[in-house]
Amino acid sequence: MKRLLSWILRGAISVFALFALVACALHVSNSEGDVTVAAPEGAALRIASYNVHYIILNDATGPWSVGDWERRKGPLDKAFKALQADVVAFQEMESFQRGSDGSVNLARDHLIAQNPGYGVAATRDWRTFPTTQPIFYLKERLQPIDQGWFFFSDTPDVIYSRTFNGSYPAFASWAQFEDRGTGQRFRVVNVHFEYSSRSNRLLSAELVRDRISPWIAAGETMFLVGDINVLHGARTMDILEESGVVFDRTPGATYHLNRGVHVLGAIDHLSRTPDVALVGGPVVLQERFDGEWPSDHHPVYADYLLPSAQK
Repeated sequence: MKRLLSWILRGAISVFALFALVACALHVSNSEGDVTVAAPEGAALRIASYNVHYIILNDATGPWSVGDWERRKGPLDKAFKALQADVVAFQEMESFQRGSDGSVNLARDHLIAQNPGYGVAATRDWRTFPTTQPIFYLKERLQPIDQGWFFFSDTPDVIYSRTFNGSYPAFASWAQFEDRGTGQRFRVVNVHFEYSSRSNRLLSAELVRDRISPWIAAGETMFLVGDINVLHGARTMDILEESGVVFDRTPGATYHLNRGVHVLGAIDHLSRTPDVALVGGPVVLQERFDGEWPSDHHPVYADYLLPSAQK
């Protein structure tokens, strides 16, 4: 019996050691190391996506509470500034209290106050426009033209409608911009797919494909970005690419368990229509600010040339 127990113990230790070794190898392979963010060069347009995690207004302390937000808000602002992006599409920018009440949005309002050079698109009164996926844009360069939303649901045009399997509402926000210098117009579609249900993700991808395909077929320049909650090459992404967009591989982890643990590949992604040229990135900003992680996701960004800048 002692010999059997000893054998079992040695086996368990070996399995644990192997698991730790694999986890360590994954962490190294999915870590980009120190990233120095240089400003976009020339006419390049920098697009970023960033899941910043919701805030629980009814909690004074603890993870993702109002007290936790006080610790995170300075680092989040520094992360936003470090991106030097022309467009940042946010997910989970929500101060959650009850139901769909979006009357308070601490993260959005803080970044607006700290960054007066940026405007906010894909937002309006929360009762007629979901406000948790705003798209920030550099006002000096870009002029917003139009905006909208649709939910991943059997009733996509009904605000706050639940997903296909009855789970929490999830949606796409979008905004159309015009480059003030060239007059070039483009659309940014910002999505956040559910993490726990593959069937929901697939149905959501089909809906997004069907919604954006007519825009692309009409010749629109477009970026589809966001927290897709799948690794590169998943069926979800294949469905989205059927619309005509192309996903550029994001190196390194974007989700890090709020601890800087990089055992997964990227689940936050950027895509573009083929008329857009990729000139830099994608890059994952895997960095602490003031010794803190601003969110449990890292932002990802890339630099592009719009068709008008390629002539």
